[in-house]
Amino acid sequence: MKLPDLLKEIGVVADKENINAFVVGGFVRDALLGISDKDIDMVVEANAISFAKIMAKKWGVAPVLHEGFKTATIEKSGYRIDFVTARKERYKKPAALPKITPATMKEDLLRRDFTINAMAVSLNKKDFGRLVDLCGGRKDLKAKKIRILHDKSFIDDPTRIFRAIRFQKRLGFIIEPRTRKLMTDAINAGMIEKLKKQRVKKELDLFLEETV
Repeated sequence: MKLPDLLKEIGVVADKENINAFVVGGFVRDALLGISDKDIDMVVEANAISFAKIMAKKWGVAPVLHEGFKTATIEKSGYRIDFVTARKERYKKPAALPKITPATMKEDLLRRDFTINAMAVSLNKKDFGRLVDLCGGRKDLKAKKIRILHDKSFIDDPTRIFRAIRFQKRLGFIIEPRTRKLMTDAINAGMIEKLKKQRVKKELDLFLEETV
C-alpha cells in the first residue's frame, strides 16, 4: 500500500469512529523538507490503543501495545506507525518527567519542543491534508531556524538542549538567537545536572548515532 492510500485509509476509519486523526511532528517536518520518512507519528483525539487495535484488525496485522505509555505501534507496508493520544503535560518541577493528561490536538502541539516539530496534518476526509501550524513552524523551516515554543522550554525539559543541537547538526539549521540565549541560561543554571543519568545517556547516544 502506498503512503497516500495508507493515510487516507486511516482517515476513513477515523471518520467512521468519529475521531479526529493527525500525522504530526517529525514526519510532517521531513515531508515539508522533501525527506522521506518511514516512521509515522499519529495523534488521535481519542484512546490511541483502541484506535490502533481497530486499524490493526482492518489491516490484518498485530499491534504492539505499550499500555504503560498508552501508545501502540503498527508495522504496515514498510512503515512504522506510532499511535498516541493527544496530550498535554504539566511539570511539577524543572527537569522532572511531566504529568500527562488527555488533551486536544491544539494543546498537544503547544507542548512540543520546537516550532518545526509542532505541526500536524489532518487525515479526516473533510479537511484531509490540511496543515495545522499554530507556532510558525513552516516559516521557521523555510528560514532554517530552530526555535522553542516558550521561554521555560529548556527549564521544563533540559533534554531539549541536546535535541536542539542534534537538529542543528542533522538539518544544517541555526538555533535562533533567543532560543540560543535561553539554552545557554538553562545550562548555566545547572539544568542538565538535574536530569537523571539515564535520560542524559539516551540523548548522548542519539547524538552519537547521528554524528559519528
